[in-house]
Amino acid sequence: MDTLETRELRYFTAVAEELHFGRAAERLGMAQPPLSRAIQQLERRLGVSLLERNRRGVSLTGAGEVLLHEGRAALDATAAAARRTRRAGGADHPGGPRNRLVLAVKAGASHELLHKLIDAYAAEPDSAEIEVLPSGTCEQGEMLRDGRADLALMHAPFNSLVGFDSEELMTEGQIAILPTAHPLAARGTLSLADVSDIPDLPLARWSSHGTYPPGRGPEIHDQTQLAQLIALGRTLAVFPDSARAWLWAEHTAVPLTDAPPVVTHIAWPAHSRSLALAGLIRTAARL
Repeated sequence: MDTLETRELRYFTAVAEELHFGRAAERLGMAQPPLSRAIQQLERRLGVSLLERNRRGVSLTGAGEVLLHEGRAALDATAAAARRTRRAGGADHPGGPRNRLVLAVKAGASHELLHKLIDAYAAEPDSAEIEVLPSGTCEQGEMLRDGRADLALMHAPFNSLVGFDSEELMTEGQIAILPTAHPLAARGTLSLADVSDIPDLPLARWSSHGTYPPGRGPEIHDQTQLAQLIALGRTLAVFPDSARAWLWAEHTAVPLTDAPPVVTHIAWPAHSRSLALAGLIRTAARL
C-alpha cells in the first residue's frame, strides 16, 4: 500500500494529537465508532500498529510517531497547494488582483526594512501586489508550510529556517525594553543576566506553537498588550534593535552587550516556482 488519503491522515492526526478517541471525534465533528473503525482499517492497510490502547488510555507506537510527523507535513502541503492555487486564480480574493503575494511578518519587525522592500519591488515592471500579513512570534514558518503566506521575514536565532530557502537581509543587535521609571532604565548597557531574573520586572513570555515557556512573566498575545504592560511597569522584553521604532514615551531601550545578533532573512518554500516571488527575492537581495 503506497498511498494514503487525506481523510485518513486527518483522522489519525486528530487521534494522535488528542490521544483520546472521544475528544478526537468531537474535534472532527463525527461519532466515535466510525473514527475507531477508520483507524483500525488504516492500521490493517499499513500492516502496523499505530496506537497502543489500554485502560490508561491511548499512546503512539514508534510507527505512529512517524506517521504523525509525516502526516502533519502532508496535510500542510495539501492545504498549501489549495491555498496557493486559489490565490493564483484570484478565488480567495474576489474582485482583487490575481497577481498577489502574501508576506508574513512578525509584529515588531523592522518597519524601515519592510518599507524599503515593498517600495523597491513596487518600482519593478510587472510586480505583484504585496499583502502584508502580521503574525505571532513563531508563526511565520507554519504560515509558509500551510500556504497562508508565500514568503516571510524570519529572524535567526528565534525562527527555524529548516526546509526553506532564504536570503539574508540585515543583522542587528538586541535591546531590553523597560519601563522608563525602572532603575535599570538609567543604565547605558545591560547583560542578559541583568534582565533574566528581576524580582519586580519578570520577562514577558511569548507563545511558541501554542505553548508558553515557564516563568513568572505575563503571557503575551500581541504587541499592543506588551507595550501597555511595559508602560505599567509589569514586565520587560528583549527585541531586535529595530524595535525602537514602535516604543512609547514610557519605554526605554537599553542595549544588551552579550545577546546574540539577530539576522533577518526573507524565506520562502524551497519548491516554489512562482515568477512573482522570484522577482521579489531578487529585489530583496539588492537592498
